[in-house]
Amino acid sequence: MADSELLKEFGFGKEETYEEVQRMWVKTGYPKPLKRYQIVYEVYDLSIEETYFWMLKYLRYDIAFPEVIKIEDSFSAAEGSAFGGVVQQRVGLQQDKVTQFLATMGKMVKELFQMVRELRILDERIAYYKGAEGEKGKPLRERRKSDNITLKGMFIDLVQGGAKSAASVYGMARELEFTTLPDLFFDAPPFSSVDEMEEYVNSLEFNNKVKEVLKRHLRQFMEWKKRTFQEMKARRKFTIQYLRQHFDIIKMYMEWAKPYLKTIERLGMKENYTTSPDIITAFEGSKIDIELLATRAEGGGDYYACILATFNYRTRPSMKFVQEGYQRGPIHVGKMEMNLRGYVWTKEQVKAYQEMKEKEAFELLKTISASIKSAMEAMGAELFDYLDEAGEEQEKKIAAERKKSLKEKLLGDFYDTSAGTGKKLKKLKLKDNYKDCSGYTRRMMFLAFKNFKKGHGMVMW
Repeated sequence: MADSELLKEFGFGKEETYEEVQRMWVKTGYPKPLKRYQIVYEVYDLSIEETYFWMLKYLRYDIAFPEVIKIEDSFSAAEGSAFGGVVQQRVGLQQDKVTQFLATMGKMVKELFQMVRELRILDERIAYYKGAEGEKGKPLRERRKSDNITLKGMFIDLVQGGAKSAASVYGMARELEFTTLPDLFFDAPPFSSVDEMEEYVNSLEFNNKVKEVLKRHLRQFMEWKKRTFQEMKARRKFTIQYLRQHFDIIKMYMEWAKPYLKTIERLGMKENYTTSPDIITAFEGSKIDIELLATRAEGGGDYYACILATFNYRTRPSMKFVQEGYQRGPIHVGKMEMNLRGYVWTKEQVKAYQEMKEKEAFELLKTISASIKSAMEAMGAELFDYLDEAGEEQEKKIAAERKKSLKEKLLGDFYDTSAGTGKKLKKLKLKDNYKDCSGYTRRMMFLAFKNFKKGHGMVMW
């Protein structure tokens, strides 16, 4: 997605433009600021760490912007450079680890399908049992028989062996000529007790042998129905608890995989840099991007003074031995471009900007989110109903709230319920300290710009 589209999607309005070359205006991908300062500093032995930490210290302590958020930290190195080779080795280790997590998650998501299917079958069976049990309070001749008939069919097929078994209801009708037995067996209503069943059978106008065989089959069926109903209820309860545990383990693997995925993203080469003329494969070169957002409450309102500091480095990493431990490490020297942009934002806008940058820079989780979302939706709403049911005993007080936003809470960053749309900023009544924050931001930005130049021996007037 283009930067201008993202800015509109997250409610930031106009995009900043500036003159890069003579009368050539380009878009930067940032919201239009109150003020912008730029410093381009190129010295052969320039240490990029010193300039970065100088500005970080100045923002945090000297002009007292207490909350400094790191928005971006990425780089790209020439493929043939020694530094690029070392980094790719580290990326390989991270990729191996995250591959194991993702493979395990895929296997466990597949197992969720089986558990949800098993619960659906159990719920179907239990519905027949509950339907039959619910008829016991009615008069004997008025009891509905459909649920009981369904269970009797299962009893004959699963327990008695179906029509092929000579001892089953159908087998006795075929082999021993008890032709009325199946009709009498299926026509019997649900009974609340054995005594009620015997009283019903005794009232039938058939010979004693037929009644004796009917009692035997009905008694077997009643005991089977009682035991299997208890077993199914216990099995359903256990399966639901296991489903919740299984799902929590998937969530745990997601949390474990997330840092690895972010590390891989940060260690990966930015595509627009690998094709840049500033990086040549045979040269020992690299490009580094760092972005900080410093905020400060000013004037006692809902607005915050914000300074967005971006550092773009084109460096030559040199692998040298450091004194402690005699270990090799890179020392970066070269060119720095620093931009300071001033904004006045609310807390909601600060959060929206962070989310916008994450969406812009980190597409890997988005792909995984979409695949997991598809898998969850394929199971239907039953999955989340079962998960909600499993958590009711522990969280009765917040059951309604959990049911409303269960998908978001359980899946977190891996479940994108907004289907790729950005969050629109709410229009709230704000305590207006915009002017105070605007003036303070402009003054502090100028001090940071001026003192950085003076502190590094540059001309400033």
